Amino acid sequence: MIELIPAIDIIDGKCVRLTKGDYDTKTEYGDPLDMAMRFEDMGAERLHIVDLDGAKSKHVVNIGILKDITSHTKLNVDFGGGIKTDDDIDMVFDSGAAMATIGSIAITDPHTFMRWTEMYGAQRMILGADVRNGKVSINGWKEDSQEDLLPFLKRYVDLGITNVLCTDISKDGTLTGPAIELYKEIMGAYPNLHLIASGGVSSIDDIRALDSEGIPAVVFGKAVYEGKIDITTLWKQ
Repeated sequence: MIELIPAIDIIDGKCVRLTKGDYDTKTEYGDPLDMAMRFEDMGAERLHIVDLDGAKSKHVVNIGILKDITSHTKLNVDFGGGIKTDDDIDMVFDSGAAMATIGSIAITDPHTFMRWTEMYGAQRMILGADVRNGKVSINGWKEDSQEDLLPFLKRYVDLGITNVLCTDISKDGTLTGPAIELYKEIMGAYPNLHLIASGGVSSIDDIRALDSEGIPAVVFGKAVYEGKIDITTLWKQ
């Protein structure tokens, strides 16, 4: 069964969702801790947190919310957004995160990313590979790098990275269905990856479609907040 990972994105201390990474499309959905506890009550074991303030400002911002969630739930939390320095990543792990999602630094400073991987272990690192028009995007999706997705992944797969979260930015927050062909292409090239699909999930049928293609894990958020997925039954599928 595909691993189910609900997501909480944070701006100004609120749980939010954007559309295609556009901060001007922000919709608020309440308190992140309340939402995390709700997910746990419904059966979730994992939680993906994105510090959108951190991604935009290029340093971790919402560390207090991470601490609240890890101290009030038993969720296995991965945290990303604004992790740029040794102090940032130390703070994230010291605040209870089980894993860290790293995207921009893997593009701009590969040496630091691999040093962190050696320090904390590859099992605690998730390579963020968010893609727009075939290129990996960085800094809260504000900038597109010159890195093509598959060669970028190959470089880190060859160095021992096994966890990858890939968001098709054109799908994110749109509720138009996930980029299944993109994820099939990635898994075809790197079948041993623990690939986390992200973006566009609108229904349990979308999740089943990813599962049927052998995609290991999926992140979803807006579909829950908008009532498209019944979280009281999702983890019983």
